[in-house]
Amino acid sequence: MKTLDDMDLKILRLLQQDGRRSFTKIGKELNVNEATVRKRVLTMQKQRAIKRFTVDVDPPKLGLNATAIVGIEADSMRLLEIAQKLCKFEETKCVATSTGDHMIMTEIWAKDSKELTRLISEKIGSLDGVKRICPAIILEKLKD
Repeated sequence: MKTLDDMDLKILRLLQQDGRRSFTKIGKELNVNEATVRKRVLTMQKQRAIKRFTVDVDPPKLGLNATAIVGIEADSMRLLEIAQKLCKFEETKCVATSTGDHMIMTEIWAKDSKELTRLISEKIGSLDGVKRICPAIILEKLKD
């Protein structure tokens, strides 16, 4: 895989600001033609530098008013199995294995604190191999 150059990085920054920005507009902003932008974006997609184009939503506007980062300690022999099960939960927006205090870190969105408590205690807590769950409620996200 080739390393991204300055032009690729400029294109990525503009797309991160607004993923709907047209290749023509990006070309004008960077003083290159639309075909150059299109070719570079396609190359970055093939190389997986751009994994996908997506929509960034505001959970409370979807009726999801409780967000938590949850650290999970697991039986090391079942770590990947547990992480894969967590990936299947609709409420789990991010799952990562990690070092440090917790073996698995997740971000969970729920309707309210009652639903969040139920998800943590019943759904996650019932998984075989989960030793300890450490939730941290998000009060306000300042940067994504």
